[in-house]
Amino acid sequence: MTYKLVALDVDGTLLNDDHIMTERTMNTVMEASKQGIEIVLCTGRGPQNSIPFMEKMGLGGYVISHNGAATVEVETRNIVHQFEMDKKALNPFMDYCREKGVHFDVNTAFEMYVDNVDALAGPVRHMYENFLMLPSNLPTWDELAEPVVKFTAFGEAAELDAVFKDWSNWTPVFNMLRSGEFFIDLMHEEASKGNALKQLATRRGVKPEEILAIGNYYNDITMLTFAGMGIAMDNSPVEVKAAANAITSSNNEDGVHEALMKYCLS
Repeated sequence: MTYKLVALDVDGTLLNDDHIMTERTMNTVMEASKQGIEIVLCTGRGPQNSIPFMEKMGLGGYVISHNGAATVEVETRNIVHQFEMDKKALNPFMDYCREKGVHFDVNTAFEMYVDNVDALAGPVRHMYENFLMLPSNLPTWDELAEPVVKFTAFGEAAELDAVFKDWSNWTPVFNMLRSGEFFIDLMHEEASKGNALKQLATRRGVKPEEILAIGNYYNDITMLTFAGMGIAMDNSPVEVKAAANAITSSNNEDGVHEALMKYCLS
């Protein structure tokens, strides 16, 4: 099968555990692009800290950011589509986090906000530094003009297991998912990587069977199952591997390089 579009998750997939895109993987992705395959990053990151990876590879096109909540054109930074959340419906989740001492941030397509930037320290500050994003202080809802597209809770895995269990008992308002071991994301109920990829594919005139997707975590499952060929990294949980058509090596063993060589460049 000749694939016209490759959708790549970033953290845990394109990047190794040191948050680095290796030269071998980067060169293989670039070679796939030279062969006429459209490369689209599909990530929980925002466009501000995902577009630079496209630019490093000299690629244009699109990034599907915030786990599908906002699709952005690389060259122009234009927002192609975004799923707007009900801001006031976030208030109970914010109150919960403040009461329990769980760190959270609020995201528009291009901005990230926290309660108190000056109070960021330790693992929380290190997390933002790793993801190349420094947040701003959260304004009031009335002062925030841009649509909110994602709400993220961050903490130790066991802490977030308890949060996820509690919120799962609430009346569903948002799409809630684990986007990483240390993250819980809330988004518009229709926002997902798979739905955003479907919209972009329709816009680009690409059929699902012409798409290859590679990912490693629960937030990638909708993308892997929408694509004609869904590939899970070896560092994926068993449920993600079960949703995929094939398994490649881990993110620390250039699994993206291996998959592209096997299915796109052989």
